[in-house]
Amino acid sequence: RRQVLVMVKGDKGKSNPEIAPGIHARGHGARLARRVFLKKAKGAFKKTAKKAAAPAAAKKAPRWYPADDVKRPHSRSKFRVWNEATNSWTYKAQKTRLRASVTPGTVLILLSGRYRGKRVVFLKQLPSGLLLVTGPYKVNGVPIRRVNQAYVIATSTKIDLPAINLEKFDDKYFAKEAKKSKKSEDEFFQEEQAKTPLPEGRKADQKAVDAPILAAVKKVDFLKPYLHSRFSLSKGQAPHHMAF
Repeated sequence: RRQVLVMVKGDKGKSNPEIAPGIHARGHGARLARRVFLKKAKGAFKKTAKKAAAPAAAKKAPRWYPADDVKRPHSRSKFRVWNEATNSWTYKAQKTRLRASVTPGTVLILLSGRYRGKRVVFLKQLPSGLLLVTGPYKVNGVPIRRVNQAYVIATSTKIDLPAINLEKFDDKYFAKEAKKSKKSEDEFFQEEQAKTPLPEGRKADQKAVDAPILAAVKKVDFLKPYLHSRFSLSKGQAPHHMAF
């Protein structure tokens, strides 16, 4: 069928005549396309000078969010920052704060590990934040070792430590050689090999550290049996009601 546009009276000469009350010959899209066409045609024959290339602008953030969620770890610590370049955490240098109740010479009670329940003497804090302690070994069998301060109870008993050279004791001193975890079939059925004996240097270091401490312990009455005894709780005893 041929569509005939019937112009309403008074619309003659208009670019978009009204064919019925409220209805125009061209819709919104057609009017917009005509407007763009006329705008381009108006300046079609004008020559404009080429503009110099603008400097590269800084990279802007995307206008729209990605369709899928981009997982990015959130830092809950002020000591680490997410590195976009390496796609990994960058850790800041930090030092573990030592509890105010733990000072050189303080007697500590171990709460975990092989020697739990033993009383030891605190010597110093290592760069890793761990505590360097000793039994002494001759009193309760605890050698020089590292412990975490979260698993100790600081008592009110304290020993006047003499001058002891502890410079050689750091985290590298306690490092062990890496052992391969997987065993071959022949190694699995072999009998267990004898344990590696303790180096003579470790024994000499133990004696050198314990000698002045033992001399200080003997000066205090009942301190040696106190270090020798093991800490334990019986039924009905609440540690949070005790004074150590």
